[in-house]
Amino acid sequence: MFVHTWYNYGMKTRDKAGLETGENLNKIESEVERLKHENEELKAKVKFYEEQFRLSQAKKYGPSSDKGLEDQTCLFNEAEIESQKKMDEPDIEEILYKRRKAKTKSRKTYKDLEVEEIYYQLEEKDRACPSCNNELHEMKVIIRKELKVIPAKVTLVHHKRQVYACRHCDSVNSEGEKGTIITAPMPNPVLPGSMVSPSLLATILDMKYNKMMPLYRQEQAFVDIGIDIPRQNMASWVIKGSERWLSPLYDRMREHLLKEKVVHADETSLNCLDEKNNKKNYMWLYATGERAEKRIYLYDYQKSRSNKHPKEFLKGFEGFLQTDGYAGYNSVENVTRLGCLAHGRRYFSDALKALPKEAELSASKANQALKFFKEIYKLEDEFKDLAPEEKYEKRLEKTKPILDDYRRWLEDESKKTLPKSKLGEAINYSLKQWDSLVVFLKDGRLSCDNNLAERAIKPFVLARKNFLFAKSPKGATASGVTFSIIETAKANNLKPYDYLTYLFEQLPNIDLEDPDSLEACLPWSETLPDIVRRKHKDDKDYDFE
Repeated sequence: MFVHTWYNYGMKTRDKAGLETGENLNKIESEVERLKHENEELKAKVKFYEEQFRLSQAKKYGPSSDKGLEDQTCLFNEAEIESQKKMDEPDIEEILYKRRKAKTKSRKTYKDLEVEEIYYQLEEKDRACPSCNNELHEMKVIIRKELKVIPAKVTLVHHKRQVYACRHCDSVNSEGEKGTIITAPMPNPVLPGSMVSPSLLATILDMKYNKMMPLYRQEQAFVDIGIDIPRQNMASWVIKGSERWLSPLYDRMREHLLKEKVVHADETSLNCLDEKNNKKNYMWLYATGERAEKRIYLYDYQKSRSNKHPKEFLKGFEGFLQTDGYAGYNSVENVTRLGCLAHGRRYFSDALKALPKEAELSASKANQALKFFKEIYKLEDEFKDLAPEEKYEKRLEKTKPILDDYRRWLEDESKKTLPKSKLGEAINYSLKQWDSLVVFLKDGRLSCDNNLAERAIKPFVLARKNFLFAKSPKGATASGVTFSIIETAKANNLKPYDYLTYLFEQLPNIDLEDPDSLEACLPWSETLPDIVRRKHKDDKDYDFE
């Protein structure tokens, strides 16, 4: 009995110990799994922060272009790669010809500049040959060319209006009334009651918004040429000139933009000191497409990045709206949204830049994605001169299969990549934006990216680095209007300073309510004088030795 009891007790003891051991093992395994999961999360966070650090270093010190990253991975294999390309051996005459041709770079003739000639001749007494004492004759003239710059010159202009009266009327008028008095006509001033002239106001606007020189630097520059104009006066002239004369042109240009079928848009931040809220203010950009007959760039200052701003500005526009992936443009009605392949490519370029030095870039997934973009952009370069109908057919034939392969690649890699990594962000961006990224296949007039808008907004970004902020909403609005006039003028092959001078001479003396009068002053008007147009737009050959 004792033995049986002991045996049962021992069995119970072993069962209890085994159960406790099993529970401990389960707890240990659960803890191990938790620690593994936590370790994976910590590694992912460390990898994320390392990527962010390397990306910030690449943006600060590395090249800004998205191109060339793939080629940089093959620098040490250049001999092997280049040797695989089939190329006929050049003969010695071809080599020497190219070498001789390379010595002289193509330069402009400057044939439109005024020529000043200075002659250097021997005196009569020095024209005798030192060997035989006979008179020397002129054999040839050696010409040395150089460019001479004449500094800015300031003059004070007195506008004198002659007043005429009739002596006969004065003598016969016995009732004490005034006789006949006639005053000679004179052009209206650009700003009544101010000493600013059209050329001075055009200079200030051109220096600030085209050459990126803030008003305080202009104030110092004007002192060097003999005039002292406080920057406060210049700021007042800028706002008044923009509000009174340039805004009507801006509104007219907007009417033309809304009639187009393709509009590009982008936005960038701007700090306005007098705004009551501390939120970022924004400068919005709207531009016509690459194939538009009228090239228009309009900058619109707003207090926020709210979606109501593009909705209001583009009210009445019906067509294709091309932007980046910002959802604020989704509120614009009656438009078809286009995405930007360049943004999709940039995400993969950032993923490459974020990789550590020891990573094999050519084997990375990001590099595989960039090859798709490289093929697409190579085709786009081939199609750029085709008519829209022909480009549409070529894109369906050659570009669409590449995009289909790219989509399949994205879907496969999205299952294998951490979503929070830079590569995961790049893949997710293309997948989320896919419907808008492929819209450019629908029409040959469309572009595959929004680079036009990004290039157009760069002048404002460069200017912002110099003057940093806007003092008031009025100043910010005036800046947007003036940028619009200047950048649109440049896009239509006009010289900004001469065009602004022409506007400030003409606009005060025409009826601004007359549409035809405003049309004649727009940057694409054929009635503009030749002095405001750039000459030899495509002439890159010049001779200056």
